[in-house]
Amino acid sequence: MPQTSWSAGDSNWKLNPKTFFALVLGLWLFGSGEAALVAAGLGQSPWTVLAVGVSKQAGISIGWSYFWISAFVLLLWIPLRQKPGIGTFVNIVVIATSLQVMISVFPNPESLPLQITQVLFGILLVGAGSGLYITCNLGTGTRDGLMTGLHARTGVSVGNARTGIEVSVVALGWLLGGVVGIGTLLFALLIGQSVAIAFGLVERISPQTS
Repeated sequence: MPQTSWSAGDSNWKLNPKTFFALVLGLWLFGSGEAALVAAGLGQSPWTVLAVGVSKQAGISIGWSYFWISAFVLLLWIPLRQKPGIGTFVNIVVIATSLQVMISVFPNPESLPLQITQVLFGILLVGAGSGLYITCNLGTGTRDGLMTGLHARTGVSVGNARTGIEVSVVALGWLLGGVVGIGTLLFALLIGQSVAIAFGLVERISPQTS
């Protein structure tokens, strides 16, 4: 993982203004990208598919749905003996808030080319946000922690653990009424490359100073 001038030190509970700004900006961009996918109407990322499904069934906003799902996943860390950082808790609050606020900002395009364009823009935003918040080194998000915890406690590979989680989440979200479509497929295919590009950019923009 790239080390930047805003990366925290050895403790993921130490926070300075520069690191905090990068963390919040990254998480807000992440949530904004998720909102762009929702507004495009072609399917969302796996966890947002679940959030949309839960929001429909529970009669709550998608922001609150995302928040409570993240909080529940954090509880699953306890038997897995995962340790959160300050970024873990900020992650839950900021992404849920950004997702809820930015849904009303993005348009709801009706033509397929505009929908796909918005999906691709959303994936770029999620990648950019990931590049910022992950390099803060203030603790993983709840979903990443679940993946690494399952890997550590069961011996299942990280790849298989993540795949199993994502497939299960998409299936449950779809059954609850979440939208699975082209956007979901594009997210799965492109998000890794989007994050990799973001890592390269942030390392060039703000390399760690010795």
